[in-house]
Amino acid sequence: MKKLATLTIISGLLFAVACKQEIKKPMIEAPQPTKLAYSPTDLEHAIIYEANIRQYSTEGTFEAFTKDIPELKELGVKVIWLMPVYPISQKNRKATGDKMAHQIEDPEERAKYLGSYYAIADYTGINPEFGSLEDFRNLVRTAHDNGMYVILDWVANHTGWDHHWLEEHPEFYTRNAEGNITDPLNHEGEPHGWDDVADLDYSNTQLREAMIMEMEYWVKEEGIDGFRCDVAAEVPVDFWQDAIPRLQAQRPLIFLGELWEPQYMGEGLFDMAYGWDGHHTMNAIAKGEKNVHDWRSYMALVAERYQSKDILMNFVTNHDENSWNGTVGERMGPAKDAFMALSYCMDGMPLVYSGLEYNLDHRMKFFEKDSIPKVKADNWELLKQLGQFKTNHPALRGGKQPATYTDLLPDHQQVLIFEREYNGAKLIYLANLSKDSITLNWQVPNGWQQLLGNADLPKPDPDSYELAPWEYHILSN
Repeated sequence: MKKLATLTIISGLLFAVACKQEIKKPMIEAPQPTKLAYSPTDLEHAIIYEANIRQYSTEGTFEAFTKDIPELKELGVKVIWLMPVYPISQKNRKATGDKMAHQIEDPEERAKYLGSYYAIADYTGINPEFGSLEDFRNLVRTAHDNGMYVILDWVANHTGWDHHWLEEHPEFYTRNAEGNITDPLNHEGEPHGWDDVADLDYSNTQLREAMIMEMEYWVKEEGIDGFRCDVAAEVPVDFWQDAIPRLQAQRPLIFLGELWEPQYMGEGLFDMAYGWDGHHTMNAIAKGEKNVHDWRSYMALVAERYQSKDILMNFVTNHDENSWNGTVGERMGPAKDAFMALSYCMDGMPLVYSGLEYNLDHRMKFFEKDSIPKVKADNWELLKQLGQFKTNHPALRGGKQPATYTDLLPDHQQVLIFEREYNGAKLIYLANLSKDSITLNWQVPNGWQQLLGNADLPKPDPDSYELAPWEYHILSN
């Protein structure tokens, strides 16, 4: 038994050495990005920006995005989340939701389909569609020079069908009842429909070691500041319990998980999760399917489900919502400004997805080239003002030591009024979250000033005043 254990340890060490050799690539000689000193306190007033490099500009390159990083600073952006920057598999490349590129006979038409960012062919490579490694490094340097962190989108659950592990380590992958490597399966053993990727099997300990080493490359060699982990709850929690502390041992990093499950958060795990239930509740209220009582139920669920140090990312859109479920205008209509303001004023970190700042009004293509408008209009000004308040007002702390949240009108079905407070600094969000005009019997506290709103600060008579549909106000003491 001792001999077997010794052989197992030696085998693991040899595999670790092999993995290190495997991910060492001939790198271009260029100044590497400087590392920006990160502290968890930086997340208290942070805004996160999801950068879709392919669609951000007509060029679809790192270089074109990098030029605009100083402008994102005007919006208060502190964290840049880059959607996957790695080479995309050609085998089984997606063309539409239900068709592969190889099924398209016309070569010119087939060439339009670039595939999903989430079908990765090489975890330590750069997608040539976006530029070179030096272009990527310049992006990181520019972000750091502007006081912003850069986190990479990491897809630990699956790889593309061209990934070298499929030939070198087929034991890393899940097999179906017929013994064939399969695309990802749900908890009932049925396919998710993600047939452009191959599922990874985390019962294999050598896969776990290899995956952590691939992540370490970006931290050690390229100076990135953390990871947004795709479908993170599809990967066993004990993998993250091993991986995250090991990566944090290099230096403090930011970890955002595409998940809501509280068992994936806390000490040594993810800093931040998705506020999915809050997002869905906003959409339903905007459509008249739910009301403010449902919002209060959501806030009660958050208080019950999470610890005070757990951070939720609040959003009115992201890459999935825009491409598959509709634009902010489609889903929220005239309510969109009130909900954008709410995403900044509530506890947590607000997300700006590429194009939101430019009034993006179409569903961006996912598997082929598209672009966002680049004209600054009302959304830019609104997000700029909200960014100033989020980054500067003590009552909008939303990290691991957040400001308090108190509902000031707990029985109203259509009007939401809450107060945030930190060390005596207070802020009130007041909104009519309905399509009807409302007569409100609630007095604005004396001496409070309006920071922002889509109407003038109410001038109440002794009894009541009117709120128009979707009217909102942000007030400060």
